[in-house]
Amino acid sequence: MRAMVKAILPVLGFVLWLNGSQAIRGATAGENIDDTKITTTIKEKLAAEKVTFTGIEVDTNLGVVRLSGVVDSAVEKATAEGVAESVDGVKRVINNLQVRAQK
Repeated sequence: MRAMVKAILPVLGFVLWLNGSQAIRGATAGENIDDTKITTTIKEKLAAEKVTFTGIEVDTNLGVVRLSGVVDSAVEKATAEGVAESVDGVKRVINNLQVRAQK
């Protein structure tokens, strides 16, 4: 019996540690679903714009949206940021979009 308890104890400790680290980060299942919804909504709104935003990647974590990729102009960069900011649940937008060099 003691051998079985000794074998199970480290596994139980690891599981508790994983659960605690998730709680510390604050990433609950509901927040992950909200982040997915935010990302999807932003992508849908970008697709509806008259400008093509195919080079933009959207990543959301705890309501903080990161935009990355390449766009053709500073106006497109600002428009993409404005679209992201307009979505419910967005706490902050980090705009890492790069403007393509004009020839």
